[in-house]
Amino acid sequence: MNPIKTAVVTGGHSYDVPNFHRLFRALPGLDVYIQHMDDFASSSVEVRDSYDVVVFYTMLMEGPRDEGLVWHQGKPKSVLEHLGETSQGIVMLHHALLAYPQWQPWADLVGIPERTFGYYMAQTVTSQIVDSSHPIMQGINAWEMVDETYTTASTGSDSHVLITYDHPQSMRTIAWTRSHKQSRVFCYQAGHDNITWENPQFQALLNNGIHWAGGRI
Repeated sequence: MNPIKTAVVTGGHSYDVPNFHRLFRALPGLDVYIQHMDDFASSSVEVRDSYDVVVFYTMLMEGPRDEGLVWHQGKPKSVLEHLGETSQGIVMLHHALLAYPQWQPWADLVGIPERTFGYYMAQTVTSQIVDSSHPIMQGINAWEMVDETYTTASTGSDSHVLITYDHPQSMRTIAWTRSHKQSRVFCYQAGHDNITWENPQFQALLNNGIHWAGGRI
């Protein structure tokens, strides 16, 4: 089977470039293209739709727009509104859950209507499995790791929760699935830096989530 052609879209938040690339190189079965939101939004629809899965690792806070931008920024509002028009999978990773806080379509996509938040660095958290039978949870057991937590609201009843935290400085729902038009959506709050990225269980869950979003499991 061909590897999953995966766009990883960044922007609005700095990150450890070498280790971020190393993370995605370590995930089996993927053909990964890491790119800024400007690059994704200025690509043709044929190029964007050619990806089996789009992973968002963005934290762009102003609502997307098409007008008044320089040419290389494309038309991000129209591009993001196009999501779900095909069966292309969508993965929302870490701070992507907090992006575009005043833009309703993004709230609908992640399943959290109100996304004001606090954050706490370097928290020790235990991933508690809610649904061990879901395909994303294949080979995953409860584990402890260090990561940044958010105190935003949890997702609602229209999402399928996979993992929770019981931590006083964290939202409760941590990994969940939902649908957006024709797309499968996997949302995962974890993933601040290489302390988390190098964790084998984090890597396995992220890889399973991408495979599920792409319809491979």
